[in-house]
Amino acid sequence: MAEKNRIWESSAGADRVEQLRRISQEAEAGGGAERREREHKAGKLSARERIELLLDEGTFEELDKFVRHRCVDFGSEEQRPAGDGFVTGFGRIEGRLVYVFAQDFTVFGGSLSETNAQKIVKIMDLAMRNGAPVIGLNDSGGARIQEGVASLAGYADIFLRNTLASGVIPQISAIMGPCAGGAVYSPAITDFVLMTRDTSYMFVTGPDVIKNVTHEEVTKQDVAHFVSRDDADCLAMVRELIGFLPSNNLEDPPRRASNDPADRREESLNSIVPEDPLKPYDIKDVIHALVDDNYFFEVHEHYARNIVVGFARFDGRPVGIVANQPAFLAGTLDINASVKAARFVRFCDAFNIPLITFEDVPGFLPGTQQEYGGIIRHGAKLLFAFAEATVPKITVITRKAYGGAYCVMASKHIRTDANFAWPTAEIAVMGPEGAVDIVYKRELSNAPEADRAALRKEKITEFRNRFANPFVAAERGYIDAVIEPATTRAHIITSLRALENKRDTNPKKKHANIPL
Repeated sequence: MAEKNRIWESSAGADRVEQLRRISQEAEAGGGAERREREHKAGKLSARERIELLLDEGTFEELDKFVRHRCVDFGSEEQRPAGDGFVTGFGRIEGRLVYVFAQDFTVFGGSLSETNAQKIVKIMDLAMRNGAPVIGLNDSGGARIQEGVASLAGYADIFLRNTLASGVIPQISAIMGPCAGGAVYSPAITDFVLMTRDTSYMFVTGPDVIKNVTHEEVTKQDVAHFVSRDDADCLAMVRELIGFLPSNNLEDPPRRASNDPADRREESLNSIVPEDPLKPYDIKDVIHALVDDNYFFEVHEHYARNIVVGFARFDGRPVGIVANQPAFLAGTLDINASVKAARFVRFCDAFNIPLITFEDVPGFLPGTQQEYGGIIRHGAKLLFAFAEATVPKITVITRKAYGGAYCVMASKHIRTDANFAWPTAEIAVMGPEGAVDIVYKRELSNAPEADRAALRKEKITEFRNRFANPFVAAERGYIDAVIEPATTRAHIITSLRALENKRDTNPKKKHANIPL
């Protein structure tokens, strides 16, 4: 075996210390200065540089630094670098314990082997045992082909830990280079995926293989909750995200002192909803106006833009926000919006993060594409997620709440704790225009053609005044209060304080059968 691959030589005392330093330096060198420089020119940091940026200074404790692969096929025994291309260990983010692994692309292209898979499995087991988040910094070409099924077994071992840890500890994947083949399924199971704009990509089958098999020309696409400018920006996002999350499912999310008054009025909200019910407005303006320090950390910003999800704080307490976006597709629920929101709701519920819903939804998006695509099944996912959630739930209806979408968006009927409506709210089976065409169909048909348009307009106004308002629902207790928009922040915070010790459970079962 090559001299450089020997771990210990027959010596003692100071020589052993020197050998320890040599092997440690070998592990830290990764694939060497030339390959690291190549990565730098491509806009990428090294695995160790990434960990240094991610964690609080001086807190990283490395594990399994001296692990080497055991493969002897295809000349692999001649190359057995210390660490085997993965850096694993634990450290702190804002003083809180996290476990981390980073794949080093300069060593065998960051490929997964039997031994470095065991390194990941070890820190995942430790994270579960100690109730701390796991963060993976992915930069890998996939399985190490030379190791065959042993490498595949390593993936399966990791997938099992991802599954068992789901809902127990937060799992975050940062894709900072290639992530291909079987490697994509571990990030897919984790809670959040971050990618860098120009240097990362994910796919099960690469563009070259697809071209050879199906003759399709495809490009690399981003599949992520967050997209960052570069490695440093990505790692800063991970740190920011961790600040909203508890370490595990038995803890509450970390609170921060807030100087933003709980009773702060926001007068702009009294006029933010246009008088014309067909005119859009940006629900993010509502969110920013209400949350602590006007700061909203949006998740999946560029996907299914007709619904907005993300984290913010009220009274220093982290909350998850779900909001229909009237500025895009009129805020309708479609397949992608339903799936996006359902996954976010289930994450918040798993980790004791209260849910605040801002509702302005005219219904589900109509059309054969949605029907054939399974809008019934996918829409049911969001309904299921809200109904199943036992965390504090607060809903504010800002304008439209029509039909089945009203029920889905955290209505009183599915165990929402506090339901508020602005005076501009319209709660009905459908919009006045559609309702009039059905309810007064015969009367409109019998009216002289010259008078028909005026009669229809009259009936629409009559219907809106009688039914499309929040007061009918409030009379029945479906709305707890109709509030002045400017006072919304105070109502939300007062409700959150009252719900701080909320206890609610679901019937005992092995697990629910969500319509996947």
